[in-house]
Formats: sequence, structure tokens, C-alpha cells
Amino acid sequence: MIPVDELRPLSAARLLALWRDCREAAEDPLERTLLCNARVLAACCYREGAPAFADEEEVLTTLTGRQMERLLERLASQTEPAAPAAMNPAFDAARFDALQKEAL
Repeated sequence: MIPVDELRPLSAARLLALWRDCREAAEDPLERTLLCNARVLAACCYREGAPAFADEEEVLTTLTGRQMERLLERLASQTEPAAPAAMNPAFDAARFDALQKEAL
């Protein structure tokens, strides 16, 4: 397995776009799920600051299903990214905090 030293979560909009692309690419639900998961990992996995995988094909040819599952579990279990502004330069921490307080 290619060592992954950083997982960068995607925005909900980006995840939705990936899912929509996969929906168009494969009719079979299992194939679509595997393809979508591979695309998510290709977009989220980094090694030494650079993408760990060139694309979903490299994810599929490099990782086992279980390795993919572990990486996805790690990605899903992250509570907050270390530096939201690093992933999204438009991220407004003060606005985010205010929205969180309103939700409580």
C-alpha cells in the first residue's frame, strides 16, 4: 500500500459531484460504489504534500478493498480538519463558529 500521511476531507459539494459522476459512469450499484470510493480516496489521500494517487485507477490497482475501507473509515472519523483554511482559502472560521453556536 502507498503510504498516506494526510487525509484531506472534501466539501459536501465536491462529494456530491463525485457521486453524480460515478452514477453516470456505472449502472451496477456495487461497481458504482467501488468507483466512487476510489475517486474519493484519489482526491483525499496525500503523501508528503502531494496526491498519493494519480487517479481512481491507481487507487483500484494499488489498494485492496479492505485497505480502501480502512482509509475511508479514517477519513470519516476525522472530527475536524487541522487547518480548514488550508483546504479552502475562503473558509471563514469566525462564521463557522457562529453557525455552530446557532445550531446549539
